[in-house]
Amino acid sequence: APLADPAALRRVPDTEKLDQNALRDNLRARNPQLSAEAARVTAAEKNRELVYRNRYPDFNLGVSPLQTGGAVNEWGLMVEFNLPLQQESRRAQEREAQSMLAAAEARREATRNQLLAELAENISELDAARRVEYLAQNSQLPQAELSFKAALAGYENGKVDFSTLLDAQRQMLKARLDALKAQGEAQKRLAEIERLLGEDL
Repeated sequence: APLADPAALRRVPDTEKLDQNALRDNLRARNPQLSAEAARVTAAEKNRELVYRNRYPDFNLGVSPLQTGGAVNEWGLMVEFNLPLQQESRRAQEREAQSMLAAAEARREATRNQLLAELAENISELDAARRVEYLAQNSQLPQAELSFKAALAGYENGKVDFSTLLDAQRQMLKARLDALKAQGEAQKRLAEIERLLGEDL
């Protein structure tokens, strides 16, 4: 049975028409890795706030009935408070919480910079792949096809040997393969950009 026709490749946007500032803003707003790092920063901030609350005394107030026999005759009032006397331990915890927050913010910033660099690299590689494809289809392939036709005509007339004909055919196939490789590279880079953005272009 014959193979099914291959699905058409997705259209690759022209990189000159892409608004790179908007893409960077979308990356900052929607990238899952950045969202995870932002959640870690928020958790570190909440942890620091919780540690800072240990500076203040804890108060507990309780009321309980005192029962004798079957009746409640009296009520008991309890007041309890804890004073934070371990100052050195508390300060060490505060420094640790502050360091954890600084580390989370640094990781978020490093992740953001890495992702922005990946975005710029993929846009550049997408542009390069589109240019290679254009050259292969509009320059190399037509020249290779003309060379093959000329070599075929020369071979049929006995003016060109078979190895020249094979070389011309090889050049034509290489130009087609270069165009296909460039299309594949462009599709790969487009998929990478969309992965970074978390949405289709």
